[in-house]
Amino acid sequence: MLRLSSRRSERELKIGSAQLFVLQQLAAGPVHSVNELAERTYTHQSSVSVVVRRLVAQGLVTRRPAMDDRRRRELRLTKAGERLLARAPVPAQVRLINGLRALPAARLRTLSRLLGQVVAAMGAGGEPPAMFFTEASSSAGPKRKGRHSPPRSR
Repeated sequence: MLRLSSRRSERELKIGSAQLFVLQQLAAGPVHSVNELAERTYTHQSSVSVVVRRLVAQGLVTRRPAMDDRRRRELRLTKAGERLLARAPVPAQVRLINGLRALPAARLRTLSRLLGQVVAAMGAGGEPPAMFFTEASSSAGPKRKGRHSPPRSR
């Protein structure tokens, strides 16, 4: 499902699935930092930063100083980003997150524990969570210890 969604996004919109997911998250409202966007996308700051740079270069997202703190850079969709998003399908990542949120809390904890064991068995426990279908950047920054928590059941 994720691979098909990514191919469809690339074919129809000329952007990758990760870029579409970030646009969809920005549509919920402006983001006051890349760190906040990383939280919204359940990924690491370095991974989402690479995606944001591409979206800014394509004219789909703007970075501007925040009104309340000029040192901070606020991220917003441009009109072109809004138009693209209006004709885009729901990203597979959103469907996956919604599916996880629909699980009872006990099952979600079990899934998290089991996936943590798989990640540890793969030797990937120290790697930062990357966005689906993005290539890891060699300048991604330091690796975090631990895992990123899955979405909470509501």
